[in-house]
Amino acid sequence: MTHNDIPQSAASALFRTVVRIAPLRTRIGHANRILSLGSCFADNMARRMQRAKFRVTASPTGILFNPESVARAIEAFDRGGTASGGNTGLPHGVRGVQYASGRYFSYDFHSSFSSEYEAVALGNMKKAIAEGAAALQKADTLVITFGTAWIYRLCSDGEAVANCHKQPQSLFSRELLSAERITNRYDALLTGPLCGKRVILTVSPVRHLGDGLDGNSLSKAILRVAAAEICRRHAQAEYFPSYEILNDELRDYRFYADDMTHPSAAAVDYIWQRFAEAAFDERTRRAAAAAERIAEAAEHRPFNPASEEYRTFCRTMLARIDSLRSECPDMDLECEQALFAAHLG
Repeated sequence: MTHNDIPQSAASALFRTVVRIAPLRTRIGHANRILSLGSCFADNMARRMQRAKFRVTASPTGILFNPESVARAIEAFDRGGTASGGNTGLPHGVRGVQYASGRYFSYDFHSSFSSEYEAVALGNMKKAIAEGAAALQKADTLVITFGTAWIYRLCSDGEAVANCHKQPQSLFSRELLSAERITNRYDALLTGPLCGKRVILTVSPVRHLGDGLDGNSLSKAILRVAAAEICRRHAQAEYFPSYEILNDELRDYRFYADDMTHPSAAAVDYIWQRFAEAAFDERTRRAAAAAERIAEAAEHRPFNPASEEYRTFCRTMLARIDSLRSECPDMDLECEQALFAAHLG
């Protein structure tokens, strides 16, 4: 018997282990307000949700790799309307700007917020906190992705940093968080700033090779235990197995990018499809898929924008937008509508 002779069900059993995922207790729809925080994988998934026209705010202060930095960001957003009283205008507990190596930066923000000008860096940070505060206040759902249990603490204040900004290693101490410490930290958040909000926890499938493969395995195990315990203690929290999907279901290097660490575009797409199955009902999945097709069409650059053929295409897309809006009025398609309408004069 050749491979082609194997029935599909048998082939699946032989060559693929499917991760069983129960539907989330409360499904996500386009009317929900979502705040996504965490690792670069969280950003990838948030971009997919934005492309499908969900109301998502993604990582206002930038990529956050560890649970402690995510917790500090949530607390900063919760205090977002209350300035520290200093001259920074940032909330209490948020570090102000530092200057080193020709850049102004903060240890509570990603390096993308740094600048050679202090006023620019501070302005970017204040805007990010304001965006995060507004998003947290409006959000009914948070998607939080833990990347690593390893943290770096700034020796001068003993607090975890979101980013080391390539500063000397002597400024930091390295520590492995325990599952108990992470769980207790999120107990306080889920009964405090996140009270009444649903939380979807994931563990990033991206391996942190800087920790060594043994250190990475230990870190991921801690994060997984912590996520399970948080969900056990809090009915509002649920777990989505993105880590298990890549490592147990897609366990092949063809599903990794060229760095052999991050998931490939195909892997992200597959995990997104599995998330949609678990998180959306059938009507929402259809609407999200239709929105993605419209977004793809809007990105298409026509060979001859003035042609009647392209004008007909624009009319077709506008009709599809009207139809989708009537079915899903909470979906924001204004940019796509304006683009197609502009080509009709």
